[in-house]
Amino acid sequence: MTSNERRAVRYKRREALHEEKRTAKLKPRDAFSQIIDVDNLYTAFRRSMRGVAWKESVQRFEANAMRNIADIRRKLLAGENVQSGFVEFDLRERGKTRHIKSVHISERIVQKCLCDNVLNPILTHPLIYDNGASVEKKGVHFAIRRLIAHLSKFYRHNGFSNEGYALLVDFSKFFDNICHDILFTLLERRIADSQVLDLIRRFVSVFGPGKSLGLGSQVSQIAAIFYPDKPDHIIKEKLRIKYYGRYMDDLYLVHADKDYLRYCLAEIEKVCDTLGITINKKKTRIVKLSSGVDFLKGKYRLLPSGKILRLSDKAASKRMRRKLKKFKPLVVSGKMSYADLRTAYQSWRGNYRKRFNDYYRIGRLDKLYNELFINLHP
Repeated sequence: MTSNERRAVRYKRREALHEEKRTAKLKPRDAFSQIIDVDNLYTAFRRSMRGVAWKESVQRFEANAMRNIADIRRKLLAGENVQSGFVEFDLRERGKTRHIKSVHISERIVQKCLCDNVLNPILTHPLIYDNGASVEKKGVHFAIRRLIAHLSKFYRHNGFSNEGYALLVDFSKFFDNICHDILFTLLERRIADSQVLDLIRRFVSVFGPGKSLGLGSQVSQIAAIFYPDKPDHIIKEKLRIKYYGRYMDDLYLVHADKDYLRYCLAEIEKVCDTLGITINKKKTRIVKLSSGVDFLKGKYRLLPSGKILRLSDKAASKRMRRKLKKFKPLVVSGKMSYADLRTAYQSWRGNYRKRFNDYYRIGRLDKLYNELFINLHP
């Protein structure tokens, strides 16, 4: 037996052991009984109330919580439809309009129970470590910390030099281009219970014929995180990009060779084409690490000394300047108290200082704040 054959045998043995461990860990989760369990439904209800307990519809549901939960369980057991339509509205943020389809509290409970007890444990298990969107104990700050760690490690492994490049990739209309058939095929490889799959299909199919996932649905969120898992593994395992991270539809790849990053982009496009994902050509580019990596509304520059300069998006400070000017007449007229004003500004300022190194920009905003409100201090 040659050395290559021995390596292949060892690889198959490791893969079989990993699959055995995965099955033993996740098989109890792959069951419709997890969704119809009364304790799980009640826990999902309590979690669904967070942040929306003031709503009338939530309070009406809570008044007869156990009876309503029992009715949900009865519908699930009978195979009846548990969906009750959407509350639709448009959210315009930073010049971009997003159409939100928010589900009612009764359906939200089922989705949360499904996600917390079945989908999240099963679908997040194969994800790479540097996929930080909407995963427990991860998030925006985790993704930013990983980018900073990747830049620091690259600097040390590159001979203490900042001569390198980053490939920034952005998916165009990510949620709108997710194909239902491909998603269901991917889910069938991970989930065996037919009743669970039927429930997922119902929650996904309402967002359009053939493709598209809606914003405001927890099932859509976890499905969107899982959908580009194949490109993640190809980048890490086939292309051997060690310094790579993804947050939903924003990707970055750090490497010393610019030509190799161009090759990586071509390979990523091939994989994305099989999934129906479109890459945004305008936002996808290769930049120098010394110029800065744009990621999650910030720019992170690797300096020759190895220090990482964290700069903010200029639009963030501009928005706060406009807000402060609009707050002044509200404070003068008494519609807004000075305490609320100070709390709003200090909250934004504290988060801004924690994330970025923009000392002088914060100083200019402090100066504007004092000029506007120095005479209004009680």
